[in-house]
Formats: sequence, structure tokens, C-alpha cells
Amino acid sequence: MTLFTTILAFLCSLGPLIIFHELGHYTVARLCGVKVLRFSLGFGKVIWSRRFGPDQTEWVISMLPLGGYVRMLDDRDPGTRALSEADQAREYTRKSVWQRIAIVAAGPVANFLLAIAVFGGLYMVGMDEIGTRVRSMEASTPAYQAGLRGGDRIVAVNGAPVATYAELRWETLKAVLDKGGVRFDVAQQGGARYSATLPPAALAGKNVEGELLGELGISTFLSPVTIGKIPDPAGPAGRAGMQPGDRVLSIDGQAVPDGSVLMKLVGQSCGRTLEFVIERGGGSLSLTVTPELNKATNISRINAQIISSPEMVKVTLGPLDAIGAGAATTWQQSVMSLKMIGKMVTGQVSLANLTGVVTIADYAGKTARLGPIEFLSFIAVVSVSLGVMNLLPIPVLDGGLLLYYSLEVLTGRPLPGRIVELAQYAGMALLVMLMGLALFNDVNRLTQPAPTPPANTYIRCPND
Repeated sequence: MTLFTTILAFLCSLGPLIIFHELGHYTVARLCGVKVLRFSLGFGKVIWSRRFGPDQTEWVISMLPLGGYVRMLDDRDPGTRALSEADQAREYTRKSVWQRIAIVAAGPVANFLLAIAVFGGLYMVGMDEIGTRVRSMEASTPAYQAGLRGGDRIVAVNGAPVATYAELRWETLKAVLDKGGVRFDVAQQGGARYSATLPPAALAGKNVEGELLGELGISTFLSPVTIGKIPDPAGPAGRAGMQPGDRVLSIDGQAVPDGSVLMKLVGQSCGRTLEFVIERGGGSLSLTVTPELNKATNISRINAQIISSPEMVKVTLGPLDAIGAGAATTWQQSVMSLKMIGKMVTGQVSLANLTGVVTIADYAGKTARLGPIEFLSFIAVVSVSLGVMNLLPIPVLDGGLLLYYSLEVLTGRPLPGRIVELAQYAGMALLVMLMGLALFNDVNRLTQPAPTPPANTYIRCPND
């Protein structure tokens, strides 16, 4: 059943994205007066076909559902040359370069529009996102020195309201790029409000390309620590009498508001016995826990699952705001994809991160089992990735054609046919190599043993 769900989810996710992409090409081609001969979902042998419309366009489903194409009247292809005078006026290469650019760009644009629509629809239904309550921070951080305190919620940045951590990060980044100060409007748990202002000097030299909020000392609030599974009853947590569901209140007299503090205290113990105060059944009790110190890795363990998750808020927007948020999310996903590709090209990120259809199918099945919201979010993310990938300046992709036509705009004449032909061969070879590498990574990822879940703290002793 799991395999069937994965295959069905894969087809239900990738299929519509391909259709929408090709419909973009088809629609703009028709608007530009180009005659479309075939619209195909998939490649290879045709397994179903019908003809529709005034031009009797052939709509087909082909054997390999890993892409699609729109075949138009094109004098460069002996099989699609315009024979009649009426057809010659509707032939692709006789259209202006701007019309050809529009036809080619319409596919990726359709994917971006679909992502905006899906993300927008999800925002109208309601999306769970990380909130703006912040975690306790070190006294030396810029945020603490500005007056911000852990447990409080940031509600605005320089007057712009923020409800999610993503909005907080974005508004702070804009303020830093404007080279001005940042004023956080903050709400305390009791309802009182105050402002915390970081002057421009406190922001100088901060890495806007990295985790800007982290550099300022701001990180997302985590829920109080609850003990989850205890995989080994003979381990430190099991021997001490810990039970799933226990809430950790303090360690050696120091309050434990969230998992990050627990991990720090256990890590600093270097195997020294600790006094845990936990809450169980409405009362509190003390437990003596001696973390195990692995001398080879210098990691202290209590061998218990630590549950401490970010605080989530449900974001529900009206239609116009939802579309705006969907567009912003699509933009952010696009930029993130391009940055990842750039880092792979420059060697900053391993090519092992390149994934293919097997991983897509795997994630499609997993998100489908989680629920419709997660599955639709996955479809929107893949739609963005498909749009970005097709815009890469690789011959045989839409981005390669856009590169040709851009050069034609600059030079006033099309590239020589021989150069285009050689570029197409090179592009196809590169694409085949990338697909092969992606498939290798997919298979390698699936055949590797599953990583052990984080059943302990995994914090290194500071004497490392």
C-alpha cells in the first residue's frame, strides 16, 4: 500500500505540474498566432491520443511521464514544416524574437503562477508557521543589549507588523539593507509592550546572506522540554527513572525553559552527575542522572528523546493578502533554489544534494500521508523548482532558448544554426549527466541505513 501511495502521489503531483507548464507554452503560442500540432504529456511512445480544437491539435499521453512538450509548426524540422501559405504565417520561426521569448518563458512563468496560487490558497485556508516569540539569549548579544528578552513576542519591525518568524527575518533584513537602525515592538506575555532598538552600529558587518537574526542573538522560542521515547532502559535516563511524558523543570537548580538549555547543561556536565527536577502527574520530583560521556566522540548522552518544538501560529489571510504572501513565498523559494544551485556549482555545497525523480516520488508519498496541506505545499515547492530549473541557461531547456533569443536581440540576428546544433548536443550531454548523478544520489540515499533519530542530546563536552 505504501508503494502504491507513493506512485499515485508522484503522478498526482508531477503530472499536473508538467501539464500546467506545457499549457503555458501552448496558450501563449496560440495567442501569438503559432499553430500547435501536438501537446504531449510525457515522452516516447504514444499510448493515448485525441484531436481537438480548430487546428485539430493532437493531445497525447506518452510512455515516459517525466516531462512533456508542445510541437508547433517549425521550418527547422522537416516533419513540421509549413506547406501552405496560410500555415507559413503561423510558423514559429517567422514570429518576432519577442514573441518567441514570450512563448518559451510562458512555461516557467506558468509554474510560478501555479505556486503563487497554491501558496495563496493555503494561506486563505490557514498555514501553520513558526511564530515570533523569541528564546532566551546571551547577555552579550546585540538583541539583549537593545533590551529584548526571551519569552517575549516581536510584533513589529520598524512599524511593519510581523506575525511569523519568516516575516520577522524578512523585515529585519530589509531594515539592515537600508543601513538604518532596527526597532522591534515587543509584547510581553502579560500584555505589556515595549520597544527594543538596535542602532546602525550594532548591525554593521552582519552577514545578510547568512542567519542574520542568529547573529543578533534572536532565535525562535522552543516549548518546555518533554521526555519522549527512552530507547534503552539501561541508559542514563532509564536508570534514573525517567518516563516518557516527564517535563524537565530544572537541572542542578538552573531553570530549563527549552531543549537548547537542556542540551547545553548536559553538554557542559562532561559525564558529571546532574540533579534533574521533573514534573510528572501534576507533582514534581528529583532524579539523579549521570550522562554517559563517550570519550571517543566527547559527547555526553542521557539516552532519551528530547521534545522541544518551536511555537507555531496559524496564519489565515484574506484573498488579496494571501496572493501577496503566496508571491513572496514563491520568490523566497526561487531565490533559495538559485542560491543552492550556485553553491553546488562553486563547490560550497556537495553535489550529493542533487536529487531526482526518485526522491521527488519519495517525498510525494510522505507528504501525501501527512495530509492535504502538506501535500499541496510540496506540490507548490516542486512547481517553483521546476520553473527555476527550466530557466537555467542550459541548451535544450527553456533557459537555453531564452539565452539564444537574448543574444539575437543584442546582435540583431539569430545565432548560426551550426552553433545552436552543437550547443544542443552539449546541453543534452550535460542534462543526461546531471540526471544520472541525481539518480545515483537518489538510489544511494534510499539504500543507506536510516539515520538514528535524535534520542539523546549529542552535545560535545567544552573540553573537546
